[in-house]
Amino acid sequence: MENLITISVEDRDGSIRDIEVPTDINLNLMEILKASEYEVLATCGGMALCATCHVEIINGADSLTEISDQELDMLDTLPDADDNSRLACQLHLSQDNEGLTLKIKGALQ
Repeated sequence: MENLITISVEDRDGSIRDIEVPTDINLNLMEILKASEYEVLATCGGMALCATCHVEIINGADSLTEISDQELDMLDTLPDADDNSRLACQLHLSQDNEGLTLKIKGALQ
C-alpha cells in the first residue's frame, strides 16, 4: 500500500513492536501511538507543553522534520533528554519515515 509505512516502537518495558502507519491521515506520532494502545499521557493535548510524549529516536532521525525552538525548550526541561529526543506530538510522519525506530520515554504520571 503506497500510503502505509512501518515503524518500530520500543515500549518502556523493553518490548518492541512494529506498527503500520498510514501517512495520508493528519495525525501526529503521539496520536498514532495512543491509537496503537501505547500509554502516552499527552497531558497538554499535543501543544509541546508537557513532554509526556517524549520519545528517543533510535534510527531515522535524519528523515524527521527539523526541531522547533518550542520543542527544544520543552526537551531542555527533561533530565533524560539528549540529542536523539523528540516530542511525538510535534512529528507528522511521511513516506520518508519508513523504518523509523523509536523508544517511548515520556512520563506515565
